Amino acid sequence: MDSLEVKVVKKRQEALDIASFELARVDGAPLPAFSAGSHVDVQVPGGLTRQYSLCNDAGEQHRYRIAVLRDAASRGGSVGMHEAVKEGDVIRISTPKNHFPLQPAAHTLLFAGGIGITPLLCMAQRLTTLGSDFTLHYCTRSAERTAFLDEIKASAFAARTQFHFDAGPAEQKLDIPATLAAAGPGHQLYVCGPTGFIDHVVSSAKAAGWSSEQIHLEYFGAAPQDSTGDTAFEVKIASTGKTYTVGAQQSIVAALMAQGIEILTSCEQGVCGTCITRVLEGQPDHRDMYFTDEEKAKNDQFTPCCSRAKSKTLVLDL
Repeated sequence: MDSLEVKVVKKRQEALDIASFELARVDGAPLPAFSAGSHVDVQVPGGLTRQYSLCNDAGEQHRYRIAVLRDAASRGGSVGMHEAVKEGDVIRISTPKNHFPLQPAAHTLLFAGGIGITPLLCMAQRLTTLGSDFTLHYCTRSAERTAFLDEIKASAFAARTQFHFDAGPAEQKLDIPATLAAAGPGHQLYVCGPTGFIDHVVSSAKAAGWSSEQIHLEYFGAAPQDSTGDTAFEVKIASTGKTYTVGAQQSIVAALMAQGIEILTSCEQGVCGTCITRVLEGQPDHRDMYFTDEEKAKNDQFTPCCSRAKSKTLVLDL
């Protein structure tokens, strides 16, 4: 991956269990330009790589800003960012990537759940700059857990933002089905946050008649998979013709790594798309949150970090 050395020029507590990190080039040069919805891969102390959305104005090139939720169920990434990364530290990140780009629309609805505000904050800034019509719905457990609350209230899009707190009175809570049912044609929906929140928004949108082309989403983590019924299967490497066994409790990436065949990974949860591999024969058992249902149905590519096989053998374009 194309990578940059950046310095943590500011670390700030934005809300309970949420810290932001402002990053700048060590040499002071401008950072690569990015677009709303972009993220960077961050090499976290301890050898992990994690994806974090850029949440500053996309017109800026003197800094990147990310925000990280300290997750009690973390596999080390969020804890490492909160505890090990300090102001003044130099860390390595990728150049920005965008799998969640904005599209022109008559009206844009932004639905943020918790830390899912990060890419949508950048989108709100961009839509404001463009003079586009949009509404941002920001749902959190409570005001103290709402990152960038004061910043948004003081922003140029404050009047377009509605806050919804689980701990608040009933009248300020978001009626997702009613909001989506009231939307007109030509609208686009962007949703980011916990898996349950996204699934509820997407199912409500589809029930209200929204098409898949109008719905855009980005997960921050995959839902836990039930692996109790997993069995061993084979993967065949097209370039060599060699076949390897993947154990019932083993990932394809780990099985091939043990044979000296490396597949580049990042999130290891099927969220980021880094490890996407072409499938030449066989039927994958898709367990990612990256591909659409239509893309999964083609069975011509998959994410070997978390997905498995429904057929006895998968032939991979490696």
